[in-house]
Amino acid sequence: MRGFRVHSGHPMKPLRYLLLFLGLVVVRAAAEGPQERDPAIGAWRISGSPERVMIVTPGYWTMATFDQERRQFLGTMGGTHRQLGERSQGVIQFDSENRDSVGGSFEVGVSVEGDRMTIVQEDGSEEQWTKIDDGDTPLAGTWRITSRKVGDGMQDMPLRARRTLKILSGTRFQWVAFNVDTGEFSGTGGGTYTYQDGKYVETIEFFSRDGSRVGASLEFTGDVNGDEWRHRGLSSRGDPIDEVWSRFEDVR
Repeated sequence: MRGFRVHSGHPMKPLRYLLLFLGLVVVRAAAEGPQERDPAIGAWRISGSPERVMIVTPGYWTMATFDQERRQFLGTMGGTHRQLGERSQGVIQFDSENRDSVGGSFEVGVSVEGDRMTIVQEDGSEEQWTKIDDGDTPLAGTWRITSRKVGDGMQDMPLRARRTLKILSGTRFQWVAFNVDTGEFSGTGGGTYTYQDGKYVETIEFFSRDGSRVGASLEFTGDVNGDEWRHRGLSSRGDPIDEVWSRFEDVR
């Protein structure tokens, strides 16, 4: 396992502790017996200024730190995870503050009880995360953009090291663009979303490239057909968008 250093006084210090959240099997649940569904799946928050929001989907996780009031994005990281007995293992696929951590693996544990998730840090201290939602909606999961309209036709986007993912819980979304081979981080944005009667609406709470976009709402027409999700609308810059996203299961 690659070591991860925490620099004293660094504004992104809380991100390093995220490596300790993915032991999703040490569960203090009220009900006894095997869990049919991982209780950590969904969205979680540590409130404050800045705040941290974590999204967990089956096999993938991401976390962002930001100050919505000041329209400041402070950092993000995420990657894959899988459950093995009483532990969970994962790999860091992107880290906006430390590209050298990309590719690092870890094996950790945490406990979930009701709407609280307790993260035990390396020094023995604990963090308390509060559940936002349980990730149980038609769009919840991890998606990769697989084609977009260029000119009069759709252009395929094969899976490569440079990729763009969108991770959704029941109410939260985050997209992120990165390169799993080089560790290069290209950008991210996220916030809340609604999806009803074919309308998908995003409200931006953080945007790494342009904080002035925070607070804006983007509306799309959206259709989900099996593992494909197509939506059309305008980007935050007002450019037309016609994209197909496909459910994504990392194979690396």
